[in-house]
This record gives sequence, structure tokens and C-alpha cells, in this order.
Amino acid sequence: MTRPIPLALTALCLAGSLVLGGCAAQVGPVEVTRFSAPDAPALGRGVIRVDPANPQDASSLEFRTYAAAVAQELAKVGYRQALPGETVRDTQVAVLSIERQVYQPGRERSPVSVGVGGSTGSYGSGLGLGLGINLAGKPQDQIETRLQVMIKERPEGRTLWEGRAAFTVGSKSPMAQTSLGAAKMAEALFRGFPGKSGETIVVK
Repeated sequence: MTRPIPLALTALCLAGSLVLGGCAAQVGPVEVTRFSAPDAPALGRGVIRVDPANPQDASSLEFRTYAAAVAQELAKVGYRQALPGETVRDTQVAVLSIERQVYQPGRERSPVSVGVGGSTGSYGSGLGLGLGINLAGKPQDQIETRLQVMIKERPEGRTLWEGRAAFTVGSKSPMAQTSLGAAKMAEALFRGFPGKSGETIVVK
């Protein structure tokens, strides 16, 4: 298990106020791909909720952390959460899945601590990773996180939009913490929402 990193150091690394090679080298870019249904209604309006791809993960800390980050970005692009006791007939739902893997460069990857069940999606599978890793010196464990969000129409269940993000970071980086990584991935996934369908971008 990675030791907790002091909050002060985390803030300094993220703000870039200190030139620490370890902080900069271990924070990788986020690779993002989005798809939109050609006949989808207007996105970014109305009520939406965030659900796990696997209902059993609804109470997990992993899901709640990523769901909060995704909900925040959905609010930025125009959606709102249903108010307590509010009855809404035509809602959209953001189905969230997360997969985390830990591996050492040069060795076979193996899944660990999967917080939310994976999903192949509506527009094919795979994220086409092409992220570079600095292997100077003794390689440290790398943590790869894959985030997928599918916005579905209710009650039909038709997928209107799908976004996938991939992020690889050193295990000693502050961004390896779930709370920081979730915010970074969600922000990258919804940047320029809904995005050009089928296009892959890299968000640094």
C-alpha cells in the first residue's frame, strides 16, 4: 500500500510551485475518446443521475469518489441533479465504470482493486493507450485507471453519449490518490463536451 502523502506536498506538486522532478514525471496525461449518437437529442440539459455499471458497487468508496467528480463535471456542462422528492419522468442517467490496474514496467499487467465493474460500451471496446512512461532509474509500480461514462436515455435505455478516459501514473505520485485522480480524469473526460464523435484527444 502506498504511504499517504502530506496534503501540503500534494498541493505544492499540483500547483507547480516547487520544481520537483518526481512530481512532474509521475503525472501522466489523460487520453480521452468520446462518441455521440447521430440522432441524439440535445445533451447537457435537464436532470441526470450517476449510476454504477454494476449495482453492487453503489456503496463503494471508489464509486462514490468518481461519481462525485463526474456529477460535478455534468453540472458544469448544463445538467442538474434531481431535487429531494422531485419526480422526473424523462431523465438521463450517466452509467459509470472504473477499472484500475497496477503493474511494473516490463512486466505483465494484472488488475487490482477494481472499484466499479468494467463495461465494453456501446461503441466498441478498448481505449488505445499510447501513454509514455519515464523508465530512468529503477522503475516504480505504475497505476493505470480507465474511466467510462455512458449517458443513457430513460426509460428506453438508448446510449446517447459515451466517453472513455485512460490515465497512467506512478504509484508514488500524489495523483495516485483516488480523490485527486478522479477529479483529473472527470475534468478531462468532459472538457469540450460533448466533443467530436470518434476523436481521441490527450489532455495534459
